[in-house]
Amino acid sequence: MIEKAKGIKPDKIVDLKGEVCPYTFVKSKLALEEMNQAQVLEIIVDHEPAVENVPRSLRNEGQKILSVDKINNTDWKILIKKEKDI
Repeated sequence: MIEKAKGIKPDKIVDLKGEVCPYTFVKSKLALEEMNQAQVLEIIVDHEPAVENVPRSLRNEGQKILSVDKINNTDWKILIKKEKDI
């Protein structure tokens, strides 16, 4: 279940607009590898399949999905909390 993540300030932001699956997941995973546990990653995507694929794949990797929000007509913001090392 995805929690509401209003007011959470990300530790890192990755803009993946223009990228398609599976690159959206791969680049998100690489960004998380550089972060410490309990830090929050914000991912911006405009590839609609990534809105489902990135959170699902990162959840399968043991990370916590804080929110998935549509921010305008073409973009989504995904907030991920690093729960364990990748």
